[in-house]
This record gives sequence, structure tokens and C-alpha cells, in this order.
Amino acid sequence: MATLKDYRDERLRKLNELKNLGVNPFPSDAHRTHMAGDIVTRFDELKNKEVTVAGRVSAIRKFGKLGFLVIRDYSGSIQLFLSTNDVAPLDAANGLLGMEQLSLIDTGDFVEATGPVVKTKTGEISVAVKKLRLLTKSLRPMPEELTNKEERFRRRYVDMNVNLDVRERFVRRSKFWQATRDYLNQHGFLEVNIPVLEHTTGGADANPFITHMDALDQDFYLRISHELPLKRLLGAGFEKVYDLGPRFRNENYSDEHLPEHVAMEWYWAYADWQEGIAFQEGLFKYILQETFGTLQFKLGRFDVDLSGEWGRWDYAETIEKHYSINPFDCTLEQVKEALTANNLEVEQSENKSRGIDKLWKNIRKDVAGPIWLVNTPTFISPLSKTNPDRPETTQRAQVVIAGSELCNLFSELNDPVDQLTRFKEQQVLREAGDDEAMMLDIDFVEMLEYGMPPACGLGYSERVFWVFEGVTAREGVPFPQLRSDIDETTRTIYPDTRL
Repeated sequence: MATLKDYRDERLRKLNELKNLGVNPFPSDAHRTHMAGDIVTRFDELKNKEVTVAGRVSAIRKFGKLGFLVIRDYSGSIQLFLSTNDVAPLDAANGLLGMEQLSLIDTGDFVEATGPVVKTKTGEISVAVKKLRLLTKSLRPMPEELTNKEERFRRRYVDMNVNLDVRERFVRRSKFWQATRDYLNQHGFLEVNIPVLEHTTGGADANPFITHMDALDQDFYLRISHELPLKRLLGAGFEKVYDLGPRFRNENYSDEHLPEHVAMEWYWAYADWQEGIAFQEGLFKYILQETFGTLQFKLGRFDVDLSGEWGRWDYAETIEKHYSINPFDCTLEQVKEALTANNLEVEQSENKSRGIDKLWKNIRKDVAGPIWLVNTPTFISPLSKTNPDRPETTQRAQVVIAGSELCNLFSELNDPVDQLTRFKEQQVLREAGDDEAMMLDIDFVEMLEYGMPPACGLGYSERVFWVFEGVTAREGVPFPQLRSDIDETTRTIYPDTRL
């Protein structure tokens, strides 16, 4: 059986033969006039008109004086019909190949073809080729199928050629973020890009990545959240602001989390959490309709309809209903007992807030939604504002759909004294060994002392897209991180390199 090296050696032979003929196998120019999909859908309009198409060869057939190529571009596929009587002969100076050189073309190559649009005797819409150019000579054959998950992740460029549904997923992912931007821009929000590298990172409970900046000879953190810089912008005078881009959390992989992922956060001055809830429902409905064309979804075992009224669950009432403990007056031992009784992990450094959060997540996994979880206890949400009538709770809301928390919304804390107190409480947890507790950001406290208007803020990651797309986190990004590895075939093919 022929190996990958055998196929590659044969293609290298063809490459050298093309070069010996004087043909440039990798020209820089292309002259496409029409996309393949447009020709198929507009056949009646383009019939007998000359076009130039370009794309990757996906099939080759030759019968005596006739040849058939199928090429594919981003829009679709089209057949090229070649006849010895019609195809121009070899013209190496202009990069043209004749019928005699058709054997030097392989699947995976990129070609350009010029000729009239026709239908063959079998009714296949085709381009009757007069001129054929090679645009790129491929050295590796594209597999007919690719199912091994790790191989698909390592060579996504192959995966997306073989499994077109994977490529279409990332078209939808692009639409998802474009719709997010469109809705925010239409409602007066301004996108302002903020730094990825920070002296002090915060805005979430997460373990950060650390890097070193040679120019300043100081360590920096890769941001775990967009929150604190965007709120600084509110202090600077912006009233509706957002940023959309990557954030980094040095944590393990799971079906719902990646250490690197794309997220968006918006902040709205002079608005509170109730206004934010109404706005965010509108945003979610808009982006999901634009991305998927529907608001009704089958998500695993959940049937979800986002078109109606979204429910609201009180945090403490929900915990008490399920575990018979009150989050506000229960002890750490009671929390540990509830964790153990529900087969949930109890860590050596367990604290009350972390334990209760685990209990909530155990409930969340069975919630179809959409619901807003509201009135989160203050000790669980150190950056949010308290409810005036229930100071033990915060003005925070989280959307839960299909067992996942998909966003966090707050009336933002703007009292510098209160904020500093909460930072100090987090610092105590951090010094006790909780690497995910927030760092004390004294510059942010100083900004609050200058004054930040009342505001509402919200953030969500591309996990929203993964949930509605129905894929895991790694399937939901084009190039997931993997442990570095080079297979033996590649080492064999490149023996003179240090791999």
C-alpha cells in the first residue's frame, strides 16, 4: 500500500517536471471573474458567456481526448469540461497547461480555468475550458475522510476541506460575533480595545497566565476579564462601551471551558441591572436569530424556546429549596455536608462561597431555561452592588440555558471604600491559597475615588455559541491548543530538520 511519503514523492516528481517545462507552479496572480456557486445558481443568465473560475481540484477523470475536473471554491463546486480540440496548448510563459499536461494535475491542486458556461450531455453545468492554468501545486493528497478527533484538531485546514460542516460552523461563529457588534453599535455602544497585558488582573475568579515584558523588565498577566479597564473608561467619561476579544484563564480544558477563548463585555452608564436584563434579552434574541435563523432549539436533552418570557430564580431560595440550607446563615460544615451528600468534591481549602457555588452549579446542570438567576449573595459577588432592600444580596443576574450559565450581569459597584474592603477580603483568600481569588487593584480603587457613574455591565464568552451550536469547546474553535507533537511520518519526510 502506498504511503503518504510515496504520494508526496510522486507529486514532487510532477512538480519538477512542470518546472522543467518552464511552468511556474506557484504564480502570484489569479484572474477569477465568477464564483462557482454563482455560476450554478445563475446558469440561465451566464449560459454561453465566458467566465474565469478558480479553486481546489476535488476530482479528476480523463477519457481519451476528454477530461473532467471538479473544482471547489468558498461558494461551492463546478465541473470543468476539457476537450483536446478546445483547450489551448502548453504556453509555459503564460502558465497555460495543455491536455498533454493534465496528468501533472492532482486532486488538491489549485487551478484557474477560462471558457464559456455550458451544460454537458449529462446535464452537468460546466465551464468548457479554453485556457487552464495551475495556481498551486499541492504535495500532499487531501484525505477522502477524516474522523480521528486529534488529527482533525491538529490539522483543521484539512478537517475543514474534508468536513465542510466544520467550516460552516465557523461561518456561523463569525456571524455570531458580527451580530453582537451590530446590535451594540445600533444601540449607541462604542467598541474600545483594551490591553491584554496587565500589571494586575481581575474581574473574575480565575488563575492567570504570567509572561515577562523585556522592555519594562516586569512580569505581566494575560487578562482574565475585560471588566476593570472598561469600567475605567466609564470613569473617563464614556457612557456605553464594550470590547470583544480574547481572554486567558490558566485552567484545565473541559467541554465548556478553554484556557484561551473569545469574550465580550459591555458597560452602560446611568443604567441599572433591571434595564440591563431587558437589553440583554434583546441582544441574545437578535444574535441567535441572525446566526441560526430561529429562537427554538433542541440542545441535547433540553428543548429551549427563547421567544417567550424568561423566568427569574432567586439564588438563596433555590439553594434552600434543593439542599435545605440557607446560604446566609449556614456554616462551612453544613456546606461540606451538602457537597458530600450530593457526591460533589470537597477540597482541603474549601471555603463557604466556593462550596455554595458548587451546590448551585449542581442545580444548574439540569435547568433548561432560559432563566435569570438573581439576588446572588454578596459574599459570592465581590464586584457587584448590593440591593438596598436586601443588602446581603447583590444586583446581579445570570442567564442559564440548557444547563449552562451563559452570561453575568451586574449593577456595578462604584463605592471606592466598599470596593477596597471587598478586594481585601479577596486578598485574604488569595493569601490562604486560593489562586483564583481576585487581586487587589489599587489603581482601580483610585479611579473609583475620582468617581464613576452608576452603571450596569455584562459579559459573555463564545460558550454561548458553543451551546447553541451543540458542540464542545474544542470543537467550537478553529484551532484548539494541543500538546505539541510531531508524527513519525512527518519526521520521515523531513529527515534533515530537527523535529
